[in-house]
Amino acid sequence: MAFDDIQAELGLLINRLENQPEDRHEIYLLIHEKLNEIRAMGLPVPSDLAALEKALSDEFIIET
Repeated sequence: MAFDDIQAELGLLINRLENQPEDRHEIYLLIHEKLNEIRAMGLPVPSDLAALEKALSDEFIIET
């Protein structure tokens, strides 16, 4: 998948995260998957998205 497509999907997921907070865990998993696709392409993950991924990860670790 092209980097631009992944960026667009991430934008949609972030929008869903804001508008559908009840689905936070599912959306986190999808964001994590998309960021892993970026990593697999050998590209750096933007720092703001890496911070979001970490914050969500920490949130779900605390809840379990």
